[in-house]
Amino acid sequence: MTWNALRLPAAAWAFALAGCAQLPAHPHRTPSYAAADTGGTAIGRMLEPLTAGHPQESGAHLLLNGLEAFAARLRLIEVAERSVDLQYYIWRDDTSGTLLARALWDAAERGVHVRILLDDANTAGLDTGILAMDAHPNIEVRLFNPFPNRTLRVGDFLTDFGRVQRRMHNKSFTVDNRVTLVGGRNVGDEYLGGQSAVAFMDMDLMTIGPIVQEVSADFDEYWNSASAYPAASVLRPLGEGEVAELRGKWDRRSAGPDAQHYLAAARSLSLVEQMRAATLPLAWGAAWLLSDDPAKILHSPERSDLTLGRQLMAAFNRPNTELLLVSPYFVPGTAGTDMLVGLAQRGIRVSVLTNSLAATDEPAVYAGYLHYRDALLRGGVRVYELKPAARPPGLPDEDEQRVRGLFGSKGGNSGAALHAKTLAVDRSRIFVGSYNLDPRSARLNTELGILLDSPVIASRLATLFDTDIPANAYELRLDDAGKVLWIEHTPEGEVAHATTPGASAWKSFWIGVLSGLPIEELL
Repeated sequence: MTWNALRLPAAAWAFALAGCAQLPAHPHRTPSYAAADTGGTAIGRMLEPLTAGHPQESGAHLLLNGLEAFAARLRLIEVAERSVDLQYYIWRDDTSGTLLARALWDAAERGVHVRILLDDANTAGLDTGILAMDAHPNIEVRLFNPFPNRTLRVGDFLTDFGRVQRRMHNKSFTVDNRVTLVGGRNVGDEYLGGQSAVAFMDMDLMTIGPIVQEVSADFDEYWNSASAYPAASVLRPLGEGEVAELRGKWDRRSAGPDAQHYLAAARSLSLVEQMRAATLPLAWGAAWLLSDDPAKILHSPERSDLTLGRQLMAAFNRPNTELLLVSPYFVPGTAGTDMLVGLAQRGIRVSVLTNSLAATDEPAVYAGYLHYRDALLRGGVRVYELKPAARPPGLPDEDEQRVRGLFGSKGGNSGAALHAKTLAVDRSRIFVGSYNLDPRSARLNTELGILLDSPVIASRLATLFDTDIPANAYELRLDDAGKVLWIEHTPEGEVAHATTPGASAWKSFWIGVLSGLPIEELL
């Protein structure tokens, strides 16, 4: 029998074996909760004079630049005294991921209790690092909705698709139960201003005040939920010497020139000094946590009482003058399209920013968006698509030249893609979080975000639509025959493109194929 003849049976055996792997029925899961009485920590003492003047409000600072977002995370870990609670969909094994993991280890060595909750969809190849972190007595790692098959995950998709397609997409980062970062960013160079092929344009809210306790309580609910498995209950035992091997890898990577330039650029930011001196400008206002119930992934997607989407609808469905939406993956569906068109026809200024075909990292989602794009334009909704060469939001003027010399003006990235998820209404209220305006966020994934009453921050998004976005995105219009034009705003004037700019003929053809498939509920 030839080797080719053996291939099919071997593959069949592999899938059969994969189907036999099971999650532990009753993993030992000790409940734990956010640190209390942390007012005496360094962060608590630093923030007390600020929060004392706003007892019923939360203070927020918008982080638009990826390098600033990394610097904020690193600085907060370095000053943590009691706890660091992290919840992420993706944690890359790259420069930023390594530097933050090493900082968490060092914090644990100081006695800080670190809890890391990772969705398991993107942890392939990271089991050793996860186990090594979890082996530290002050670090706990749990995996949300894990895959029992660690080497052949496709087997789980074949045998348990209904479960493993449901993911925890939340992102939160809370230190000493006194300050939290919530937004769209995962941990990875493309999100945090490092060297990468693409720079994701994203945003976080760094907040203090009562909202922090809401985020901590929500984290506890996820951490203690039935879908959060202690890493050691799912992964193979840690081999002898693997922790030392991991530390050696961290040391080598951290000492390399790329990491050193990245650290130097981050530490040079004025944001770091402002955080240290408690002079960071904050916008104060009422804030609410919007979050899916972690049980959402265990129930039918039609169970809408568990979803953040209903909360967003209640907060944004009655604008007076303006509704701004930013979503990298935008598939509004028939009901969403009708709502947006209805608002536009009432005279509300409705504007949407999403990725262009050339910029998107999810072509299937773009194909889903095509079903609604023309109806939105006919209904008076203004639609913008980000250019792949868009410039990510810049640093403050006092930082730009210094960082340029250390790191380059764009961190060495060759392109940009939108990843921020935010809505603003009437330049007074804004939502920043992980929720995409698509069926997957609405029905399948769990999501998290902060709703903030803040004219200061909501107006910043409006200003971006008035200034930066027209220069960095195509404005879509319909010509007299009803065909879509992509309008590029240049210093020399408007340039109209009759076909999707920057996308290859093959990619455009493939989008046409995908748009005809019945996959919208999975997008």
